[in-house]
Amino acid sequence: MAIVPKIPTPYQLQSPVTGNLYNDTGWMLDAPGETSPSLLKSVYTGGMFTDFGEEAGFYRFASWLPVQRWLEGSAAPVTYKSEGLAERLGLKKLYITFSGFWPEKKAFMKTCSFKETEAYSVCGRLPAKAEAVLVVASAGNTARSFARVCSDNRIPLLLCVPEDNLDALWFDAPVDPCVKLIVTEKGSNYTDAINLSGLACQAPGFFPEGGAKNIARRDGMATTVLSAALQIGRIPEYYFQAVGSGTGAIAAWEANLRLIADGRFGNRKMKLMVSQNAPFLLMYDAWKLRSRILPPLNDDEANRQIDAIDAKVLSNRKPPYSIHGGLFDALVDTQGEMYAVTNEEASLAARLFRETEGIDIHPAAAVAAASLIQAINRKEIPSDAIIMLNITGGGEVLFRTGRRLYYLQPSLVFPVNPTPDEVKHKLEKLFSH
Repeated sequence: MAIVPKIPTPYQLQSPVTGNLYNDTGWMLDAPGETSPSLLKSVYTGGMFTDFGEEAGFYRFASWLPVQRWLEGSAAPVTYKSEGLAERLGLKKLYITFSGFWPEKKAFMKTCSFKETEAYSVCGRLPAKAEAVLVVASAGNTARSFARVCSDNRIPLLLCVPEDNLDALWFDAPVDPCVKLIVTEKGSNYTDAINLSGLACQAPGFFPEGGAKNIARRDGMATTVLSAALQIGRIPEYYFQAVGSGTGAIAAWEANLRLIADGRFGNRKMKLMVSQNAPFLLMYDAWKLRSRILPPLNDDEANRQIDAIDAKVLSNRKPPYSIHGGLFDALVDTQGEMYAVTNEEASLAARLFRETEGIDIHPAAAVAAASLIQAINRKEIPSDAIIMLNITGGGEVLFRTGRRLYYLQPSLVFPVNPTPDEVKHKLEKLFSH
C-alpha cells in the first residue's frame, strides 16, 4: 500500500551564486535582488527521500517535488537491469531507465515521453484554481505531454509549436478545450516558437512555464535518477542522455547531489555523459573547448543544421549551458563528457535497442544509446561499471498500433516575427470565447 504523504512538501530555493535561501512565492524563477543569472535549485527541508510506492504513479517521488497537489493519470519512469543490450555491448551492470509506454515493464506513459515528468511536476506546482493561462513552448514532445496533463486536469494552457511539428501532437482521446494551440508558420523552428511564447506572456492573463528556470520542470525530470537509485540501491557511476537544452542532465546532477546528502545511496558523483545530434552541436563545440561561452551561430547556419538532424527535439539554440548552475557547471563538477552522434549512428542504435530489448525508442533516446556505444568502442568505460542509460521516450509504435488517434489543431498561425500587439490582439479574441 502506498504511503499517504503530506502535501505540499516543504522546500526552499537556493541560489548557486550566493548560496542564499529563499521562500518560494509560488512561481519564483529568479533569485530576488541577484544580478548574475542562475538556476535556482530546490532544497527539501524534509531531508531524506521517501518513496510513496508504485501505486502513486509519478508522485511516488513527491517528497522531492515542489508540488501542491497530485494530478490524475500520472505514470513514473521505470528502471530495469538490461540483459540483451548489455550482453551485446559487453556490459555487466547496465541499467535502463525507460520513460514511455511498455506495459511489460510497467511503464504506462501515454505520451511515450519523459516530458510527462515535467508536466506532472510543473502543473502540480500550480494552485488548484489558476487565475491565468500557462504558456509552454515546444518542438513537440513537451507540448504533447502538457496538453495531455492539462486536458485531463482542466488546467488552462496555451501551447506554442512550429507548424511543421504538428504531427507530434497526437493523442488517444480528444483534448479538452482548456488547451489552445498557436503555431509559427511553416518553415519555422523551435526558436521561433519560443519567441512567440515570450510575446504571448506579455499579454494580460498569461504567464510563462519558465523552462529550465522552473524548479518543478527540473525536479520532475530528476525522477529518472531517483528511479535508478531505488532500483540499483546506489548512485550510478555513469549517466547517459541526449540533450537539447541540457535541462534533464542538470536535473540528474541535482538529484545526484540530493542523494549524496540523503546518505543511503553512497557519495558518488556520477559522470554526466551527454550527447547531441550532429551537425547541430552547439553545446558539444563549446564543451570540447571547455568553454562556458557558446559559439556564435547565425540563423541560416542554425536552420541548416536543424533541418539536417533526425532528433528535432535536440535543437535548442538558447540552452541553459552557460548560466550559473547550468550544464557547463554540471559537466565540470562531475568530470563529464559530451558526444556527437550522427543520424546514421542513432538509427543503428535504435535498431539495436529494438532487437536486444524489444521496444522502439524515440530519435533522441537513440542518440543517447549511440553515445553509449561510442564510449564502449573507445574503451572509455569499464565493462563492470554501473551505467544508467536514460531512454527518454519509447513505445510509441506499440502505443499507437490499433488505436484511434486525435490530432490537436492550431487555433492561430503566426508569422515568424509577429508584433507584440498582433499577438496580444489575437489572443484576446481566442480566449474570449
